[in-house]
Amino acid sequence: MTDRDRFAADQDVSRETLERLGIYAGLLKKWNPSINLVAKSTLNDLWGRHFLDSAQILSISDRNKGRWADLGSGGGFPGLVVAILADEARPDIRVTCVESDLRKATFLRTVIRETGLDAEVLTDRAETLEPLEADIVSARALAPLTRLLGYAQRHLADRGEAIFLKGAGAEAELKEALETWTFGLDTYPSKTDPEATILRIGDIRRV
Repeated sequence: MTDRDRFAADQDVSRETLERLGIYAGLLKKWNPSINLVAKSTLNDLWGRHFLDSAQILSISDRNKGRWADLGSGGGFPGLVVAILADEARPDIRVTCVESDLRKATFLRTVIRETGLDAEVLTDRAETLEPLEADIVSARALAPLTRLLGYAQRHLADRGEAIFLKGAGAEAELKEALETWTFGLDTYPSKTDPEATILRIGDIRRV
């Protein structure tokens, strides 16, 4: 079974969605040597290391509509993967990718164009961008949790939620964040990394 087949079995998506992800994978491999979108060592495991890792967060949220803002999207993880899956599963969700690097933002727009997605890219920094009033904010490998909570508070609408993919240091980051923030928290094990954790956070307030 190929990595693509494993992804399809786990996510139960249509052939059209798989084709869109295949286009995305091809563009990643084409662009990566020039702008370093993902670590070269992970290019042969795009479907697991990046696509499935990103896809798993869509099922964590129960929101079926609204604005999903992905901060520091980089090569499009998790934002573009969420956008591709949501177009089929939750068509009333619209994804906004925030990426300050112009070259990476150009890549994101290319993927959106080539896959026919209804998504947008804002070339700006999360801390200076005008508040987005998003229903969901996500981020992967962007910043420590304390800083991410500040970004989320800035860009979330009332009763919005943040979903952050975190590695082995999640517990330490949570402990540090609780010194300056209060928030509601649910945690989920990652499907792709036994040491990683997904945080679902709401009701974010400074202490």
